[in-house]
Amino acid sequence: MLLMIAATLLLPGIDAIAKYLSASIGAGQVTWSRFFFQSLLLAPLAWRVWGRSPTPDLLVNGLRGILLAGATLLFFAALKDLPIADAISIFFVEPLLLTLLSALLLGEQVGWRRLSAVLLGLGGAALVIQPNFANAGTPALYPLGAATCFAFYLVLTRKFAQREAPEIMQFLAGLAGLGVMSLALAAGTQVALPALHITTPTPVQWGWLALLGLIATIGHLLMVAAFARANASLLAPFQYVELVSATILGLVVFADFPEPATWSGVTIIVGSGLYVFHRERVLRHEPGA
Repeated sequence: MLLMIAATLLLPGIDAIAKYLSASIGAGQVTWSRFFFQSLLLAPLAWRVWGRSPTPDLLVNGLRGILLAGATLLFFAALKDLPIADAISIFFVEPLLLTLLSALLLGEQVGWRRLSAVLLGLGGAALVIQPNFANAGTPALYPLGAATCFAFYLVLTRKFAQREAPEIMQFLAGLAGLGVMSLALAAGTQVALPALHITTPTPVQWGWLALLGLIATIGHLLMVAAFARANASLLAPFQYVELVSATILGLVVFADFPEPATWSGVTIIVGSGLYVFHRERVLRHEPGA
């Protein structure tokens, strides 16, 4: 639980840096840099444990990297137009989507109570999206796409985290993310997509990008290590701790504070998510579970 709390308090720092850089560097280049520095930082750790760990599944970890790259790109693109807290609030439908995907892909049972909570949570997300969509347009939907990609990423993480070393999992995912983002930037240059536009960062901007990569590496290592030691139903509610640091960062750095409609939607999303996790814990302790 402490590992998960540390990760969720740390990870909004990525979003703050990405939003700060969004005025001069495209979301695609920031995403590429995130995976470049992650791969660089994890290479020595992965090398150290490679021979003493089970052989990793390259296909699965490659797919994890592609999904994480998609989630990161969509979320960073949203931050250019949305406050950090609003973007994370929409993104927090991810634990609810994870519940549905766990039923579909991992064979877990989802009853009508949890399904109703998931639908209610999606309604809460609509409350947050509506005013942001009126102000920013399509970017208000990007966190929803990011949440979908990240839910698939966590399904794979949940399935394989107890079999493989976290350092190797994140290193391989980082390499896959770096590869797919390199291809995306090359393609984006040809079709002139603003989000995939390439610029030359200044030395100070390179420093910020390196810090972003460092925070991402440490945060996701902590998260994978937490999932390797405890059930997802126990850990998932702690993802909501991100709202605390995200709101503080948004207020202090960008003078952004969520609107009342956002808080209403967040209350519904968080309440629905906590109920889903409560039901999972209750069912785990029933005879024959």
